[in-house]
Amino acid sequence: MIPYGKHHIDEEDIQAVVDVLRSGVLTQGPAVEGFERAIAEYVGARYALAVSSGTAALHLAALAAGVVPGRSLITSPITFVASANAGLYAGGGVAFADIDPQTINMSPDSLKAALKTTPDVRAVIPVHFAGLPCDMPAIRSAADQAGAVVIEDAAHALGARYPDGQRVGCCAYSLMTIFSFHPVKAIAAGEGGMITTNDEHIYRKLLRLRSHGINKLDDPFEITEQTETDGVRNPWYYEMQELGFHYRITDIQCALALSQLKKLDGFMARRRVLVKAYDEAFADMAHCRPAQTSGQDWSGHHIYPLRIDFESAGINRTQLMQELKLRGIGSQVHYIPVPAQPYYRRLGFRPEDYPAAQNYYKEALTIPLYFDLAEEQQAHVIASLRDLLS
Repeated sequence: MIPYGKHHIDEEDIQAVVDVLRSGVLTQGPAVEGFERAIAEYVGARYALAVSSGTAALHLAALAAGVVPGRSLITSPITFVASANAGLYAGGGVAFADIDPQTINMSPDSLKAALKTTPDVRAVIPVHFAGLPCDMPAIRSAADQAGAVVIEDAAHALGARYPDGQRVGCCAYSLMTIFSFHPVKAIAAGEGGMITTNDEHIYRKLLRLRSHGINKLDDPFEITEQTETDGVRNPWYYEMQELGFHYRITDIQCALALSQLKKLDGFMARRRVLVKAYDEAFADMAHCRPAQTSGQDWSGHHIYPLRIDFESAGINRTQLMQELKLRGIGSQVHYIPVPAQPYYRRLGFRPEDYPAAQNYYKEALTIPLYFDLAEEQQAHVIASLRDLLS
């Protein structure tokens, strides 16, 4: 079976994990700090904080940004539900800005409209869908005018660059950026996430929130009479100064991720080759086209989404996915619009209020894209789609 996505693990990755297992330090150790430093250096940010998942990263970022009861965040309807859920986790509200049909990313014009109708917005979370960077200058400008901060959801976009050449994650256009290291992402940690920022105050708050709200670094204690005995710092003493969480990641996961990070440029180069072959193959098809047709040189190429006119092709999506499966080809849909989910419908959202997202969803299909996808396997995927959609 050719899956739609797959991680690549080699002996170097395995040995990195074994080394941690033999070191005696399984969590809160040097591999975590080493991975954080490596990511910060790679993307060009001052600070990086590793957490247990991309969802945890979104939750903490929303809290650190000030999403609280009475304040909201705006995100894209075409994303995994975690991007929106982060606002609810923080006790705040959620709103959506429709997508640009050409990029499947948040439309700056739709964002401006959503900001006007959602006056309590504290944060905007654009999603770099499939790894393609959003129009961050326009999104940042709209957020600034509304007094909102920007948190980039770059779960798909590690290794991507903005048109100005800076790497996604440098936070040139945002207060924070989050990444995910789920196995189908650019690099794998099993599970894991990261938040990057250039703001020291935000970084310190994130450190506390990651570990039960306990103060870290040289944050001052509040109950000063408890900190010392006869002028000597009490070695057992700590303070929980706010409500935090257990969102720490292990050294085992970070050792794997750090080993994977060394291969990221190679992973990206291979994905670009595969994407170019797909783009060329589907450029002249009558019922099928690439979902994203611009900015491919900047993308992280996490997935390869197609737009298929199922009605004109004479086959529905379920039939096509079943036929592909019979030929040993896996496929997926990214994503069902978040406002269409039952939970969000009960909150009063209607998917028809986001027509560009709805139209994309009706045509969306993700086909295999990963480092180990061989030329003959990709040729089989292309030939099968040509046959089934002709």
